[in-house]
Amino acid sequence: MILRVISAQSTIFEGEVKSVTLPGEKGSFMVLQNHASIVSTLVKGKLSYQPVSGEEVEQVIDGGIVDVDNNVVSVCIF
Repeated sequence: MILRVISAQSTIFEGEVKSVTLPGEKGSFMVLQNHASIVSTLVKGKLSYQPVSGEEVEQVIDGGIVDVDNNVVSVCIF
């Protein structure tokens, strides 16, 4: 699946990943290949993802929104 992480200033990451873990309002949740379509708000916490080739990456975010649709995860962070 494709992950796009963007901020108001730039694209932080865009590439193929195995999984994404996001800080939701009711706790963190994981998105995997073929996940159901969702839109959710994000709170302050850790955004982590596992690129197809490479080690897990973690980033602390202050919040944002995520849109998951057709194996594309689009995250807009504050």
